[in-house]
Amino acid sequence: MRRLKAALVVACAIPLLAASLIGAEGESAQSPAASGQASPLDAAALNELNALYRTLIEAENRHDLAAVRKIVWESPSTLFVAKTATAAEGNWAGFWGTDVVLRHFADLYASTFVMDPDYPRVKTVGLTADVAETYAPLKITVAYGGQTPVPKPFLMIVTWLHTSDGWKMATDIALPIPLAPRS
Repeated sequence: MRRLKAALVVACAIPLLAASLIGAEGESAQSPAASGQASPLDAAALNELNALYRTLIEAENRHDLAAVRKIVWESPSTLFVAKTATAAEGNWAGFWGTDVVLRHFADLYASTFVMDPDYPRVKTVGLTADVAETYAPLKITVAYGGQTPVPKPFLMIVTWLHTSDGWKMATDIALPIPLAPRS
């Protein structure tokens, strides 16, 4: 129950964190370790999470739902925030629960769907000994919901939860980055 509460608190805080990081520079964009705070996770755990993130991206780009399922947390609290199929559905929404999230992934994979992370800028930090977060600038090419399949900039915020089965993706929030205003 304690882990679930921690994951839910993190899931609620992620949009605020992402908004603050979109234009962040200098100290405000540093990880806890870079700002002098001790990380609750050691280098081996962070390396494991970075490898798991790459495995997730590779599986999603192959549209391999079975491989993705192995990485996703089995819980009604699993969250994926993304575009809906139609504007009538709200245009963007939270999809809750493992099966609902995986159905949405299957819908995305039915057409063009490619993610291209900017790996040198991907950052994973430990929030607690059992919760971590990956911040990933990337381009997503997707034809879902009537979109033209051209690469568009996004931030992908993934919250990881350490379970008895290892690290699992508890949340995946894809935030579109608006184009910079023309001057």
